[in-house]
Amino acid sequence: MNAHPLGPKEVDGASIWSSLPAPAIVIDEFERIVDMNPAAEGFMNNSAKWLRGQPIWDRLTVDTPMEKSLARARKNGTPLFVNDVDVGPGSRPPLVCNLQIAPVQGFEGCMILLISPRELAGRVNQSQTVKSAAKSAIGMAEMLAHEIKNPLAGITGAAQLLSMNLSNGDLELTDLIVEETRRIVKLLGQVEQFGNLSAPEREAVTLHDVLDRVRRSALLGFGAHMIIVEDYDPSLPLAYGDADQLLQAFMNLVKNASEAANSKSGGTIRLHTYYEHSYSLRRSDGSGQSLPLQVEVIDDGPGLPPDIKGDVFDPFVSGRENGTGLGLALVSKIISDHDGWVSVDSVPGKTRFRISLPQPPRQRTASRKSKEPN
Repeated sequence: MNAHPLGPKEVDGASIWSSLPAPAIVIDEFERIVDMNPAAEGFMNNSAKWLRGQPIWDRLTVDTPMEKSLARARKNGTPLFVNDVDVGPGSRPPLVCNLQIAPVQGFEGCMILLISPRELAGRVNQSQTVKSAAKSAIGMAEMLAHEIKNPLAGITGAAQLLSMNLSNGDLELTDLIVEETRRIVKLLGQVEQFGNLSAPEREAVTLHDVLDRVRRSALLGFGAHMIIVEDYDPSLPLAYGDADQLLQAFMNLVKNASEAANSKSGGTIRLHTYYEHSYSLRRSDGSGQSLPLQVEVIDDGPGLPPDIKGDVFDPFVSGRENGTGLGLALVSKIISDHDGWVSVDSVPGKTRFRISLPQPPRQRTASRKSKEPN
């Protein structure tokens, strides 16, 4: 029998530990942190060196009592599974996660804690839903364009002609007709835009340049009543994306925040960027994508209505009376097409939209040349 090409010396335990995509933390019999992998460092927002020796429940919040269950699992030497609990490091909003806890073989009293955030998987599935909805919107947009746009143009023209011979009192009616037809035409344009499935033309992009264009445009128009603060990571690497499409996504988020604020007193929008090296997205087919570039749009408005908080990225879901419900759906579609992901956490007084994007792929020219025959 031939030996397996990968011998035991070639499988390094440290390499496996570092390669685990899910946060993994080892705790001792006193429930102090012994070690953690890079994914856990990213989740905890701290280094393993600094956290070693600290009580796990001082650094990690779980919204269900864990001490008794953990003690029973340690005593019996059996694994413990806890599903659908809020887990977080305390320094940022918690995520809904599944927890898996098991004894570490050969190290008495030690347990390994695996944290599986469910939000990423949910957003991946939701992105597929958004794409399917976009395909349906294409057919709807084509029908609406032919069947409604042309008659609307005729109605608008007729109303404008009528207004030339009407009294001031009747002019209000024709103005209303013109205003409403223009609103419907604008809605049709948004549906057509949402249905555009053309792939982004991706290249290396400086996110701060894109955000600066968004900020300047907002302050000159729909966001003139807002204060927009730049909180950038000066060493943020280049992103891999279509600058125009990313501009549209960020613009929609800033516009959403501006419209949610009080039109008179205004509010503050913070554009925050940072790098999180361990952040990655794992799809249902097993493939993975590193998403280290983080962009947050944070506002101090009233927050999302509770009844739509979980569906804000679905098409035609809106918290405003005259909203189309396509702005955030378009954001989700654009970011999904960039192999990234977008999430939101919202409470009254603070809403945070977070977009995670990849870096440009590494050049493989050198590796290809090395394989070419001389």
